Amino acid sequence: MGFEKVVVVDGRGHLIGRLASTIAKQLLEGQRVVVVRCELLNVSGSFYRNKLKYFAFLRKRMNTNPAHGPFHFRAPSKILWRTIRGMIPHKTTRGMEALNRLKVFEGVPPPYDKTKRMVVPGALRVLRLKPGRKYASIGRISREVGWKYGDVVEKLETKRKEKSATYFQAKKKINALRAKAAASA
Repeated sequence: MGFEKVVVVDGRGHLIGRLASTIAKQLLEGQRVVVVRCELLNVSGSFYRNKLKYFAFLRKRMNTNPAHGPFHFRAPSKILWRTIRGMIPHKTTRGMEALNRLKVFEGVPPPYDKTKRMVVPGALRVLRLKPGRKYASIGRISREVGWKYGDVVEKLETKRKEKSATYFQAKKKINALRAKAAASA
């Protein structure tokens, strides 16, 4: 990634750990990063195995007062955020500033639906995972462990996709007319 004002990364089809390490490095270098569609991130290994791993993580809490304990985020965006936090020295000022440069979302919220979304080739599942290997979706794991907003995000995403499809059709018509005018002139 080159240094830009804000880099918007589309999380769809990326392996969570590989994406997190790339983003962590960029954040520490001073780059602002926004990750959208976190519910479509992947993790290697079968769904069942990853679900068991998450349940093992849920059991880890402070015995005397769980309110002090490790907090178990259920939302896919917060799972990614916590993964990135683990790769940053977040207790130092430098680390805190780096984490403040990060924004994570499920779906694609309004300011970012009209911006160009990037991918990280080194973290794409299709390029990194051997064909035939099992993988799981973070969104599905989240739903199984208590994330309640999967359906809401899905509904909003269908609405956004319909809207962008109509915009794209209109844009194609305008471009065709522009090319026709250029050819006739």
